[in-house]
Amino acid sequence: MLSYMDYVQKAFYKATAWNEDNSYANLTATARALLDFHTPRGLNIHLSSLSSPNFATSYTLANLGVVDGSVSYLYSSLPLSNVEKSKDVDLHDVVQGYRQLQHLTTPEDKLLWEVWQGGVRVDKRDSLLYGRMYLPTSTLEMLYLRRRSPKTQLRICAVSDAKLKNGGTILAMIQQDVGKWATEYLYSTSEGLIGARGLYNFGYNPQSSLTEDSDTTSPVEAPRLPIGRLSMGAEVYYGLLNKSGGMSTAIRYTTLPGNPGPPLTMTLTISPLMGHLSTTYAIKAGPNAAFCSRLDFNIYSYESDLVVGCELWKKRTEQDNTTTTTTTTTVTPSSALLSQGQDMVELNPTTTTTNENDDVTGVFKARWTQSLGLGLLWEGRVKHLLLSLGANIDFRRREGIIKGVGVEVQYSS
Repeated sequence: MLSYMDYVQKAFYKATAWNEDNSYANLTATARALLDFHTPRGLNIHLSSLSSPNFATSYTLANLGVVDGSVSYLYSSLPLSNVEKSKDVDLHDVVQGYRQLQHLTTPEDKLLWEVWQGGVRVDKRDSLLYGRMYLPTSTLEMLYLRRRSPKTQLRICAVSDAKLKNGGTILAMIQQDVGKWATEYLYSTSEGLIGARGLYNFGYNPQSSLTEDSDTTSPVEAPRLPIGRLSMGAEVYYGLLNKSGGMSTAIRYTTLPGNPGPPLTMTLTISPLMGHLSTTYAIKAGPNAAFCSRLDFNIYSYESDLVVGCELWKKRTEQDNTTTTTTTTTVTPSSALLSQGQDMVELNPTTTTTNENDDVTGVFKARWTQSLGLGLLWEGRVKHLLLSLGANIDFRRREGIIKGVGVEVQYSS
């Protein structure tokens, strides 16, 4: 389950219309969500609050042999009205699962971002600043996001820790997304690492469709949207200090809304220098079930690993749906209305219903791998709390097959 600050960061992406799925880094996001989910260990308590539309705080307390925790603060120049409390948030927004990609869209024209007053340009770029301190180690981490234009975004991450070389590290990244393709350029102070990533989507181009529509004066039919998308990308990086580099390439096919069959995603990732090959296949067998498998193989050592996993969502019962309440609001007319002889205002009863998209109460996840054994996780909502219960089991061990059990509790207001 996403932490509160990660959830707020995703809300910032939505508010600024940034498509985080159109990135080479998230090419295998579906497989990672279904197979590499985190299982809590020990007891973890998170208390968070959005004190204002621009400011959020979060406090964490963990007990795993040693009591530790963290304090987090986040500021957004853009008011985030799409952040919900833990009792109201849609579980699909905080639980990472099968990711159904949407059709590509064209970023807004940068001229629409300009605001002029008295011949002077006064518009500002939306930005987000996040900081976190871990206790008692006093480790600091920072994140700075800034939307430079409808197509570009600046991202700076930093970590300060006495155990790290030079006391910390900084990672700066320029991201560009034009819809049809996306690029990322990064630099890290750790080993003087420089790198570049790119992703290209074959087929439908939303920008060319808009151009064709604007060139013709006669009414035209809406372009036929594809039912699938083939994407291909690559990354290269080189360390200036250690004189070493690397590269990888990947390809993905995924179905889009409108596909007559079940949603599915297939990926193939190759790292030529390391000789590593990974292929994944994920399918959403129904509205409440998804399955995924991954095969890793190294052509140099002939080592391989097979991972399979699934997620099963629990729907709301009819008894849960009847918890909606009907309230009648009465407004007393002001003295000005009474003096004018107007009748009393009556409002129709309003019914508070459950969000149609949030029709689930929890999700059960399971994975099995040859190297790590069995992992189990349940995530859901109980009253006003978000709960995560997880365990890792290794059947190869004769004693103590349960390697770790944990509970995570989140509350936000």
